[in-house]
Amino acid sequence: MAARKVSIVLASASPVRRQVLENAGLEFDVEVSSVDEIVVRQALAEEEASIEPGDLAEVLARAKAEDVAGTVDADIVIGADQVLAMNGAIYAKAETIPQARRQLLEFKGKSHQLHSAVAVVREGTCQWVHVEEVSVHMRDYSSAFVGRYLAAAEEDALNSVGCYQIEGLGVQLIEKVEGDYFTVLGLPLLPLLAELRRLGVIGT
Repeated sequence: MAARKVSIVLASASPVRRQVLENAGLEFDVEVSSVDEIVVRQALAEEEASIEPGDLAEVLARAKAEDVAGTVDADIVIGADQVLAMNGAIYAKAETIPQARRQLLEFKGKSHQLHSAVAVVREGTCQWVHVEEVSVHMRDYSSAFVGRYLAAAEEDALNSVGCYQIEGLGVQLIEKVEGDYFTVLGLPLLPLLAELRRLGVIGT
């Protein structure tokens, strides 16, 4: 008798994370989590004087995976999240284009860190979480360039915490990256694939 196929669900609305997993050859469904990131961030800020950005990313990734695992019938649920930090401050996604402009001008000529977390829930229990950090150094771009970029990128600039997508126009804002490309995309893919192989979900 053939082994039963393992069902996988990605608990993320991110089209980039979906594309990354599809490109890696995984078959999965997508179910968007109902976890409110803003509420989680505020609750953690009230409970602790400070929280490390990597810890925040881990909490959010786990929360999303566990939330979806409670609503779907799947063997594996994958949750992911990303937190941006610079000079001790944690940033959230810009809500408006003017806010994105201010944020990009803050980043100009400086390095910030992206903390990307991925969590795997199996049979309702979070069994594995991994967090990676990557440093992104932005060019010393002009204010006019930021304006042209935002005019071209439009709402896409609001869909990532850094107001850019390295796989798109946003790469023109970046001088160099120190770390893993997939971590910049918000999904530490290679450690995730290793864990899925360990669990017997994908071939070895």
